[in-house]
Amino acid sequence: MGQRFCLTLDLVDDAAAIAACEDLHRPGNVPPGVVASIRNAGIGEMEIFRIGNRLVMIIDASDDFSFERKAAMDAADPAVIDWEERMLEYQCPRSDAPGAEKWERMPSIFRLTDQPS
Repeated sequence: MGQRFCLTLDLVDDAAAIAACEDLHRPGNVPPGVVASIRNAGIGEMEIFRIGNRLVMIIDASDDFSFERKAAMDAADPAVIDWEERMLEYQCPRSDAPGAEKWERMPSIFRLTDQPS
């Protein structure tokens, strides 16, 4: 069955920067090493949505996926390190985000499958 996560992050509130960030995420523009690192961590699908300067990421991952293991893998991967440094130009993490987290996990408050028939 796997795991599903929803995360959020704000971008700088600048139309040109937002457009540039979107362009960097178009098919073929994300470095192959970054895409490989996502897949190698056990993420089967990842999708990012945007409204205004707010991003929402949906991750469908394997049962053995962990953010801690992914972070350790990323810290040792030059392609991911370079990508994350480039993204800092566009991202605006909340000042109250725990630790150094940029993307914040959003807790689920409703699932249709959990509702009575």
